[in-house]
This record gives sequence, C-alpha cells and structure tokens, in this order.
Amino acid sequence: MCVIDVEGFPVKLPGPLHVLNEGLAFVLELAALAVLAWWGWSVPEGLPLRLSSAFAAPAAAAFLWGLFASPKARFALPLAGVLAVKALVFGAAAVALHGLGRPEWAVAFAVVALLNTALASVDRRAAMHRGG
Repeated sequence: MCVIDVEGFPVKLPGPLHVLNEGLAFVLELAALAVLAWWGWSVPEGLPLRLSSAFAAPAAAAFLWGLFASPKARFALPLAGVLAVKALVFGAAAVALHGLGRPEWAVAFAVVALLNTALASVDRRAAMHRGG
C-alpha cells in the first residue's frame, strides 16, 4: 500500500530515510551474491564443481541484475519486470539460505528484501510523479 498526499501523489521518503533505504538495497544485493556463492561452495561434490558453482551462481545473478534490475540496466523493463528480476535474485538467495540450513536467516532476508524493495518502489514512483 502506498501513502498518498493531499494532491493524490505517492509520498517521497525523507532524505535520510531515502539514503538509508538505498544503502540497505545495495547491502542486500551484495548479501544475495555472497549467499549464492556460499551455497555454490557447499555443493558436496569435488573441488572443481564447488569452485564453478561458487562462481557461477552469483555471476548469473549479477548478470541478470545488471541486464534488467540495476539503475543503469542495459534493458529497461517496466516496474513489474524489474520487480520480477529482484524477486528471482532475492528469492534464490533466500532459498539458498534455507538449503544451507539457515531457515530463520532465509525468512529474515526475504522479509527485509521485500520491505526494502516496496519502500524503494514507492519512493521512486513519488519521485517520478514529482518530476525528480
């Protein structure tokens, strides 16, 4: 749900909260990559497969993010597409945490990522309506 001001536009986050939320978004993105690398390293096969999994899982997520979800994405998607990519990457990290035997961390990560993404979406929508 979006907070609406008296003019009917979404409310922009105050400056410090905006900066904090954007910083948290970056930390969550890095954490997702680290978790995917950790999950890849946990593959119980031999060293070559562990190394390749620890590299490939976060590399695939970073590649997907860079193409579609980053602020300077190569391909501009509508908001629903960007949110789908973020859900895929953050969801994969949450599933990886669960697979690593950390179900509480998985839930906490998913909840924080969801709230952060929702706040960022409301904030960006407000900035677009206000022209900046």
